[in-house]
Amino acid sequence: MALWLVLVLLPVLVLWLWPRGPLRLRLLLEDARFSLQAARLKRSVQGWLRQGALSLPGLFQLQLRSRPDSVFLRYRDESVTYRQLEAQSNRAARALLSCGRLPPGAPVALLLGNEPRFLAAWFSVYKLRLVAAFLNTNVRRGALTHCLQTCGARGLITSPELLDAVLEILPELQDMEITVWVMGPGQFPPGVINLHNLMEEASENPLPCETETPINLLDTAICIFTSGTTGLPKAARISHLKTLMCCAFYHLCGGCSDDVIYMSLPLYHKSGALLGVGGCIGIGASLVLKERFSASQFWSDCRRYEVTIFQYIGELCRYLTNQPQNEDECRHKVRLAAGSGLRPDVWKEFSRRFGKIKIFETYGMTEFNITFLNYTGNPGAVGRGTFLYKRFCPFELIRYDTQQGEPIRDGAGRCHRTSTGLCSLVYILPLFAVLRSLQTLVCVCAGETGLLISPVTPTSPFLGYVGSRELSEKKLLRDVFQLGDCYFNTGDLMMQDDLGYVYFRDRTGDTFRWKGENVATTEVSEIMSALDGFQEVNVYGVSIPGHEGRTGMAAVTLRPGHQLDLEQVFSHVKEFLPPYARPRFLRVMDHMESTGTFKQQKHRLVQEGFSPEHIQDPLYLLDEAACTYRPLTEDLYNRIMTSDLRL
Repeated sequence: MALWLVLVLLPVLVLWLWPRGPLRLRLLLEDARFSLQAARLKRSVQGWLRQGALSLPGLFQLQLRSRPDSVFLRYRDESVTYRQLEAQSNRAARALLSCGRLPPGAPVALLLGNEPRFLAAWFSVYKLRLVAAFLNTNVRRGALTHCLQTCGARGLITSPELLDAVLEILPELQDMEITVWVMGPGQFPPGVINLHNLMEEASENPLPCETETPINLLDTAICIFTSGTTGLPKAARISHLKTLMCCAFYHLCGGCSDDVIYMSLPLYHKSGALLGVGGCIGIGASLVLKERFSASQFWSDCRRYEVTIFQYIGELCRYLTNQPQNEDECRHKVRLAAGSGLRPDVWKEFSRRFGKIKIFETYGMTEFNITFLNYTGNPGAVGRGTFLYKRFCPFELIRYDTQQGEPIRDGAGRCHRTSTGLCSLVYILPLFAVLRSLQTLVCVCAGETGLLISPVTPTSPFLGYVGSRELSEKKLLRDVFQLGDCYFNTGDLMMQDDLGYVYFRDRTGDTFRWKGENVATTEVSEIMSALDGFQEVNVYGVSIPGHEGRTGMAAVTLRPGHQLDLEQVFSHVKEFLPPYARPRFLRVMDHMESTGTFKQQKHRLVQEGFSPEHIQDPLYLLDEAACTYRPLTEDLYNRIMTSDLRL
């Protein structure tokens, strides 16, 4: 038996060691170190639970007891301690309660910007055992009404700065019996409650109901809206346990209580609220909160607040590298940048230019517990997918038909894993337990692109979207490898190489990413189709050199007898779409191709791009300065392709 085992393992070990043996050994040690770190962190989270911290705001309470007068938040020239934020949230909770008690679990929407009031409102809603629904501050009118209807909001908390967006739909909100509170000073019209005045009169003492605990760790704690392949924004349910697990983010990144974290990402996103705020609470650090990102002010802010960590998306780092050099960019204390979506070329330029800053690239989903962590710092990879890591976060890559837009299944209806480079020793070590596939051991290919999926289990459930079982079901794949199994479909195409690194390749479906935001083409098409002159609208994303993600392009056909009114098109998209979702390019076609099942063809349009030299149809470019779409000339096209004209 022993001789047989040696004969099997020896060739595999030789293949594994040659020709990059030292690198593989180093990665093996890194994988083992990270696994031990993850195991220690799991015990830390269990310790939080034993001490009664059953959600992110609950962990804030735990930190409050040990560091009440430590600065938790720095906003503009204001410093807010743990104790002060607790007092403000207590007053907000009592003010809300004075307007009548809502039933436990009732949703209350937050339409607030990056400011301390967002956190006070969020924590106050938690104290009343209600569910906070975070609204994108860019949505307006129909999309805003849709979000409130979708999550079943019973109340809406906003600020004086964003009140105009609410007043546009106030009659609809009154019809839906949604109570509107404004968290800030001012005079407001009838039908709007001044929460600021009520807070001034309220006590800052804790509420008695704070002694209650969530019924279950898997109960919904908050709702975060996410755009997907199914159209309008969907309210993803986030459990109490997931909010708590996100608080471990900066532990994994190497943060500590002495760090000062810079946060300019929007708090209505998971990255800002759960990883940024929650991660800061998890290590007991201080958070610098910025209303919005400013590339020109970034490094001066870092010096002013003595920032040591900042959180990014890929676009943010590119904006920094595009800025003119200044003395502040190398005279700072930043040691760690954590985030997602950083392209290899930007990564290398960022590291070269801004000093010894460790980059910790990650990947995650708002609605499900799948995560990758690039703890070895390999530019371009989102993380590692070794056997040890799969014990921490299980996943699979399956073969996917990009033309049909669905996984490839065999005659028995089962999916197949992609060919991946599984030659790492961490796949060889468990041979004794998983001798189920000799092919897995001898596979030495670099890996093929496949659809990323992850098993849905009692310990890793998919809570779905609020109010739509159909939308939730569309995110699930059933009977994938065997009858009765169930996997979450991320909608992302990934590739794993022979060293175990996982790389993001593309997004499936009708969603693309621009300016750090997901854009659902179905939603944009529906809004543009509301124009009387358009008969068909097909929206898709096109790549542009020097830009992250893809920008929007709309191919349209005109109704008979209608003329194209470019000023009207501009006014329509400006009124009903947030800036990142507005199509930058417009293509006017005679007819629109469709499949045999009457689905619009996008693939060919994407391949053709927006070159006026190769496309005979009229092309137009969004011109926000002139408030119109103007003809896309060869000169404009060349300026875009050489990054002389930024979009």
